[in-house]
Amino acid sequence: VQLQASGGGLVQPGGSLRLSCAASGSISYINVMGWYRQAPGKQRELVADINSGGRTTYADSVKGRFTISRDNAKNTVYLQMNSLKPEDTAVYYCNMVTLLGPYQGQGTQVTVSS
Repeated sequence: VQLQASGGGLVQPGGSLRLSCAASGSISYINVMGWYRQAPGKQRELVADINSGGRTTYADSVKGRFTISRDNAKNTVYLQMNSLKPEDTAVYYCNMVTLLGPYQGQGTQVTVSS
């Protein structure tokens, strides 16, 4: 199973980005899909996740600004990020929990700066 993340980049404060992460390989079922991030000098933290039933969890710092969604037919998870702040700058990693275990994609850099 491989996860391919995309959509990161440089954006000004207040701007938006949409991250995508697609899973490929022998996948029969994905329970939880999520996004984590790690800023320089900080621990990795959960940004948001969504389970197979559509229930979502968000970090307090992104509630109301970020929206996670998933397309089960495409084995893809999305993270719509609006009203971005400099403190959202980090490497973002997608994570998926399948019947075979958890998988993590390569990170994608998000930089919020004027």
